[in-house]
Amino acid sequence: MSEEVTAPSGGTKPGPEPAPKPPEADPDAKASPESERRGAGPEQDGPVSESDALRSLAEGSGTDDPERSEAQRAGAIADLIAQRLSADASGTRIGTLALFNDTVSFGGGFHTDGGRGATRHGSGSVSALTSAELTDHTELFVQPDGYDSALAALCERRLLVLTGRSGSGREATAVNLLAEALVLGGAEGGGICHRLLDPAAVLTPGWEPPVGNSGYLALVEDGPAGARDFTALPRRLHAVVAALRAHGCHLVLTGGQDLAVAVRGDGGESVAEHVLTPVDPLAVLERRVLGHGATPEARTRLRAELAAGGVVDTLREMPAARHAARLAADIAAGRDVPAAAAALRDPSDQVRAWFDRHRNPEAVAFALAAAVLEDSGYLTVAEAAVKLRAALATPEPAPPDVRFRDRLGDEQQWIRLDADGFGPPRVRFRNAMLGQVVLVYAWTGLDGWREPLLAWLRRLLDHSDLEVRARAAIAAGVLAWADHHYAVHRFLTRWAAETSWPLRQAAATALGVAGSREESAEAVWELLHGWARGGSSARQRRLAGTAANAVGGLLGRAAPERAVAVLHDALDRDDDWGTLPSVAWGGVHLLHQGQAGTLLDAYLKWSEPQDLSPMVVKSLSAFLFATTRPYEGGADGPVAGVPGVPLLLSGLPAHRRAVGELWARSLARRPMQDTALLALRDWIDVYAEEGGPGTLDALGGLLRDIARKPGSHRERLAWWLNKWAHERDRPSRNAALLHRRLTAPA
Repeated sequence: MSEEVTAPSGGTKPGPEPAPKPPEADPDAKASPESERRGAGPEQDGPVSESDALRSLAEGSGTDDPERSEAQRAGAIADLIAQRLSADASGTRIGTLALFNDTVSFGGGFHTDGGRGATRHGSGSVSALTSAELTDHTELFVQPDGYDSALAALCERRLLVLTGRSGSGREATAVNLLAEALVLGGAEGGGICHRLLDPAAVLTPGWEPPVGNSGYLALVEDGPAGARDFTALPRRLHAVVAALRAHGCHLVLTGGQDLAVAVRGDGGESVAEHVLTPVDPLAVLERRVLGHGATPEARTRLRAELAAGGVVDTLREMPAARHAARLAADIAAGRDVPAAAAALRDPSDQVRAWFDRHRNPEAVAFALAAAVLEDSGYLTVAEAAVKLRAALATPEPAPPDVRFRDRLGDEQQWIRLDADGFGPPRVRFRNAMLGQVVLVYAWTGLDGWREPLLAWLRRLLDHSDLEVRARAAIAAGVLAWADHHYAVHRFLTRWAAETSWPLRQAAATALGVAGSREESAEAVWELLHGWARGGSSARQRRLAGTAANAVGGLLGRAAPERAVAVLHDALDRDDDWGTLPSVAWGGVHLLHQGQAGTLLDAYLKWSEPQDLSPMVVKSLSAFLFATTRPYEGGADGPVAGVPGVPLLLSGLPAHRRAVGELWARSLARRPMQDTALLALRDWIDVYAEEGGPGTLDALGGLLRDIARKPGSHRERLAWWLNKWAHERDRPSRNAALLHRRLTAPA
């Protein structure tokens, strides 16, 4: 770019080339962006002029700045979350469990009827437990916490309601309780244990135990339907207990949270109830493998083998006693235990099995809300789940009595509430991959729910909580994995072309997530190039802007060369300047992703002609915009910037050559010179102070580099530094210091 130098009035004189007049005193200079500042009107189709684009860039982002700034913060949050999800893909977050409880099991006490089938008595069908079942439940039993108090209650009251989550060992606990209660009660020969095949039969008038001196186990089906009949138990309790006492029998009703709620109903006597504390599944596995009295050496070896084979991780993610028993059987049979643990842990199998068991909107809504908003507070997830449930269920005349927390242990065992001591409990899946698999399964498998699911996700993108918006955008990207083509035409393109910044940011985030997978990456890049090369309608400019925003995120970090190629496509539109603000912002985002070297090289290449052609002015305008944007990242960001200071200043030691050349080109002539001088003054008076020790020295070195370039750079810099140093209203101490260093003899 040839230099433009304006001489002071009165002619020229020999010697050094005179400094240019300040832009405010130059009648031929274009009005500065400051003087042309005005409110932006509605978007119009057709090319955008240079003056309008430069004015919009100088203003940051126009009248929608608060909305855009908020959307960008949501995008930054989304990037951090997406990075953590990607890192978790190779492992899982593991909580803490107490290992290997030393407890004593009750072995024996029951007789068996030799394996007879179900027997019909006048008071209902019963089936005696086989000897194999009794042995399996009692021989290597690990007592849960509170077992003794439950036994005392059963012995005293004859009937005990034992509740706990599915897979917690409640059936084994019930059998052992019945065995000990019968022995302690003096039952002849220890008694016999029967399953009561119709648990609700005990509530019928005149019910009596079919077989005397026996223990009865009644397994109540999980869920509201199975527990509904037992709301009458408190009213019938006296009669049932009297019948049990008269026949020397004991009864344990087992079930989940719904049974616990049902038997606490008003009226009648209080029911003896015990909530089962789940036993550590590792303790169950150890007992089944090593038996009683294992040596410390044997336990140490087993623990090492379990950890190395992935069994510990599996049982911490799936802490059910039945899984421990299954893996113990694999060990005893000499099977490939690591393979068995991996198969048990597989997220796809877990999700498919869960959706086969749970089809009611209440359970599915919470699972999907947790999948989208994982690691959010419980109330945030529950509120979103209630809204999704309302979209999936028929309208109700009054607010539904929904209590998700009460059902987590039954329906949502793959989810845990983690309280870290610094706020409300957080909702998390036990396996880091489960949330993504839940989303994909629901999106591809629940065909009738796809429309309300997408509408619900769209509403989350307007949430007042930026973290909710960020997680919803990531979820949209996960949905795009399932069918990229469908997602692009169903919602991503529509969001990317919206006038709403939150929606455009969500589309950019979703595309970044979708492009992070190898199978969809190429399709995402092709889509972004297509949007970037679009026409000059307002809608097409918004699509190009979304493309520029998208490559400034995770995509740009992974493939910076491809990212700057998209920025070039969006910028290279001859006399249409409408995409300049979006490309400039995309460049800033790339800087914040740690890709300064690639971006600066691109700006150098694009401005190489050094003339006033549109691409040169656009490139230098984008560079100068980046020099004015303070770094908003933190300690966990991808680059080690100084918060509040532009990265191009705090990162000078690494990029001094490229930054110096771009500054020199920008200062060489108008219209870039005006903007460059304003930006340079901010570097000297504002950011050099905030950048910490050494920043002013680094800036002085940069100015000396520029001054050594051919042309009038030294005179120009000296003139402006001296002017700023002696301004009447705002004299600059830093400018005076830099002026002395610049003009000092070598």
